[in-house]
Amino acid sequence: MMIALKAATPQLPRTTAVADHVVAVDETDSTNALAAQMIGDGSLTLPDHQDGELAVAVVAADRQIAGRGRNGHKWISQPGRCSTMSYAVRIPRAIATDESVNGWLQMIAGLVTLDALNGMIEEYGAAPNQPDCLLELKWPNDVFCHGLKLGGLLSELVIPPSSGTDADADDDVVIVFGVGLNLALGACWLPTPQSTSLQLHVTGLPSFGEMRDAVAERQVEGFRERLAKFIADPKGQTESLREEMKAVCWARGRQVEAHFTDGTTLTGEAIGLNEDASLILRTQDGTDHTVRTADVGVL
Repeated sequence: MMIALKAATPQLPRTTAVADHVVAVDETDSTNALAAQMIGDGSLTLPDHQDGELAVAVVAADRQIAGRGRNGHKWISQPGRCSTMSYAVRIPRAIATDESVNGWLQMIAGLVTLDALNGMIEEYGAAPNQPDCLLELKWPNDVFCHGLKLGGLLSELVIPPSSGTDADADDDVVIVFGVGLNLALGACWLPTPQSTSLQLHVTGLPSFGEMRDAVAERQVEGFRERLAKFIADPKGQTESLREEMKAVCWARGRQVEAHFTDGTTLTGEAIGLNEDASLILRTQDGTDHTVRTADVGVL
């Protein structure tokens, strides 16, 4: 019999030391929704750094009771086992709304997450159970390990109170990146047969609380560094990001099926990413299709 776990307010000393603002609660509907609410009512503000360094705020909860994923999917988590965090970053409106580059914001969030997980594993001297136990990204928003979902990401645009619909294109908006990670979830707690947890693949990990804090600290620093570079030269960063994604894109080179919101599907080989971060899917007749919004699964 599984015992219900009690939520507790996350303790995040390392994250607090590097973030501009940290909000930690034991339970909330969704950390993304809480972040958006607080940004909207002015209780969570992000300073405008004059030296070019980006401000990053963190909203953390031990339990989400209405966690959300892309396309209305639910994110199920367990307190004391799953990290549920949202990272809020101010970026120029012109970049956030430019469809030729804004798809890379989600890819950057994925790369930041992989960097943070791998960095934490290295710091504590932990090691994969198998040599091919690599952390990868399933386009556009999942963290995968051995073909199973270890985490999910959801990015959402929030308009701060000082901006409005008539604001200038060079005004800042806030992007909230929600990151849910199964760090210490036992096999009996996995929500679906397609999901997994870091502790099932890596030995020598620290306690859940230490893992959560160490990963979040690295994510704050990663978002700050990577997004600053992207904002400075979004077009110039595209090619280097595409090269990075080649090494960690789980779908690349596989036969996949894209499920669209209108109920249609498209089957083919995922061969790479376009300049706008959309997926290139090559069907059996040799035609390349652009996939911008879909759930993608391997056949």
